Amino acid sequence: MSRVIGLDHGSRRLGVAVGDTETGMAFARPAIRRRGGAADLDSITALAQEEGATLVVLGLPRNMDGSEGPQAAAARAFGERLGGIGLEVVYVDERLTSWEAGERLAAGGIRPSRRSGELDSAAARLILQEYLDAFARPGTPQESE
Repeated sequence: MSRVIGLDHGSRRLGVAVGDTETGMAFARPAIRRRGGAADLDSITALAQEEGATLVVLGLPRNMDGSEGPQAAAARAFGERLGGIGLEVVYVDERLTSWEAGERLAAGGIRPSRRSGELDSAAARLILQEYLDAFARPGTPQESE
């Protein structure tokens, strides 16, 4: 395994990050504006082909008590659609990643516009980095389906 895509699933945008299991590093990429249905899948397919990735790490928005609500169901449905186009999907708990991404950007003096998708992709980078960090520790359980 080598190249991996990280996604922060949202109703308006998909935050995007790309990483590598060999280096263990994740980098934010420009967010993808949601257009719906096949158009979203086409965007992810093109990205996967460009990056040579077959694995997508998809953020799973759990409630603070660990339960899954409507947003998690939407993320899982999107993950199933990604699986349908031949991508392997692994889910990573994304609780507080958007908040943490915002804090890190602010600490770096960056105030992203809500419309830019920069915060979404920063969150995707954190989601993917969490997976890559766990990948580097053999025996660490990952949620996948």
